[in-house]
Amino acid sequence: MAIKIENLDYIYMPGSPFEKKALDNINLQIDDGEFVGLIGHTGSGKSTLVQHLNGLLKPHSGNVIINGYSTDTKGEELKRLRCDVGLVFQYPEHQLFEETVYKDIAFGPQNLGLSKEEIDVRVRDAARCVGLPEDVLDKSPFDLSGGQKRRVAIAGVISMRPNVLVLDEPTAGLDPAGREAILSQIKSIYDEGNMTVILVSHSMEDVARLVKRLIVMNEGKVFADGTVEEVFSRGAELRNIGLNVPQVNILFDELVSRGMDINSNVYTVEAAKRELLAYFEKVKEGKENA
Repeated sequence: MAIKIENLDYIYMPGSPFEKKALDNINLQIDDGEFVGLIGHTGSGKSTLVQHLNGLLKPHSGNVIINGYSTDTKGEELKRLRCDVGLVFQYPEHQLFEETVYKDIAFGPQNLGLSKEEIDVRVRDAARCVGLPEDVLDKSPFDLSGGQKRRVAIAGVISMRPNVLVLDEPTAGLDPAGREAILSQIKSIYDEGNMTVILVSHSMEDVARLVKRLIVMNEGKVFADGTVEEVFSRGAELRNIGLNVPQVNILFDELVSRGMDINSNVYTVEAAKRELLAYFEKVKEGKENA
């Protein structure tokens, strides 16, 4: 088991007039190799929760166990845990600081005291994983496009070879092409990397086509936890907490309401394409047999 969260509570500014319970009795298990989406409206507790996964925040009560280690630890155990859990924040390119892309990606492995040869292998592997060409490694990260900077930042985390990769809104602020490129690389990293991936997102469309399991946060609590189909089938409940289902599902609900004999439990464009092709093929056969 990669992650076990037991009775987790977290309070911002306790004892002050601005006290706010950000996490309320969270209980979750995430197994090795899962690809999990974490969604919820702003202020629902998503970012607070993921910051507990590598000890950046400590529980006020409860436990967070990562691969057998409590995040409420110190010293070498905490250092090992932070190597196990790679956390990519929103706008991670703001944390770039080295004079070349190579040095930025190498920063983490160097701090692990690895040999120059091992660092080189890790840097080039991480760059390849995020789709950065070799000729970029000698450039300044500040000369790159927004999407390329984002890839450099993600590569810096991947170079630590974590067992768990947490991405908090990794496509925030990117144009459509940049968003699609980053999401494609994340899917490739998951497919090739044999790691647990947790994707925090506001995009119902993105999580619908990428993840296997969906966790919904609301007011600091777990509102729903299940497969994409199980969670999005509760569309009315999601709308009540300020979320929605993917746009393609709204379209299919409308088509069904207008009399089309199709399955409305469709949440991705690919699934919609298959359903519509099957429907029109059935219509065509009906006309030919009439």
